[in-house]
Amino acid sequence: MSKKSVSLVLGSGGARGLAHIGIINCLEEHGYDIRSIAGSSMGALIGGIYATGQLDAYTEWVRKLEKIDVFRLLDFSFGEGGIIKGERIIEALRKLIGHYEIEDLPLSFTAVASDLDNQKEVWLNKGPLFDAIRASIAIPSIFTPYEYHNKRLVDGGLLNPIPIAPTLKDKTDITIAVNLSAPPVEKYEAQSASDTQDEHPHSQNKIVRLIEEIRDKVIPEEPEEVGLFDIIAKSIDAMQNTIARFKLAAYAPDVIIDIPSNACAFYEFYRADEIISLGYDKAKEACERF
Repeated sequence: MSKKSVSLVLGSGGARGLAHIGIINCLEEHGYDIRSIAGSSMGALIGGIYATGQLDAYTEWVRKLEKIDVFRLLDFSFGEGGIIKGERIIEALRKLIGHYEIEDLPLSFTAVASDLDNQKEVWLNKGPLFDAIRASIAIPSIFTPYEYHNKRLVDGGLLNPIPIAPTLKDKTDITIAVNLSAPPVEKYEAQSASDTQDEHPHSQNKIVRLIEEIRDKVIPEEPEEVGLFDIIAKSIDAMQNTIARFKLAAYAPDVIIDIPSNACAFYEFYRADEIISLGYDKAKEACERF
């Protein structure tokens, strides 16, 4: 019996996007053949890396990230349209994964970004892979916009958090969409901000201290306080949740895998094991239904 071919749509949602790894692993274990991927933001990042055949290397890398490692990857920018430049993260990924052109990938891949000036979504399906990923992950106010082909591009999730449309012409058996903006579930309450604090009492590293000082300004010290990152993230989540519902209603994929919107905060990449496992479990539930 031949494998069912799949068009996989990977939604946006910050660190919740690590669930995409578990979902992909589960689909492969259950014999599905992923032939096409469209992704926004973190969905573009995970989907693009999977298309290179290097998802295991990325998974091993991200599983090792601790809280301070995440903050060390942030190259802070001031007065350039965003808090973080994003170049350090992309360079780390290029070093880990290598250079790829989208046209040379073994499966169809589209990263979705948003044209800031023309207010239109942009489908990136050719050219350097990590240029497309960098554009797609440029969360407004968090990451600086990415200049690409004379366009100022920002996060694809701004206009299309679940990019089903790029897969509509695929000749595959089923379309599976991953929604990272599903209704919150009580047992997935995100860690309190106070739990995100790292302690380095003996550290003499000036760079680490600087990162910690900036972190303390944008992430609240007490659970009841609201930090800048939290305000931006919750605002974007509210917008994306609404758009996601319309996209799912308009295009109706064959299968929807829901990840609760409160599974983790958007910057909690150091919870990789937990979020990957959540994705696997949710995909397994879905596989039992179809």
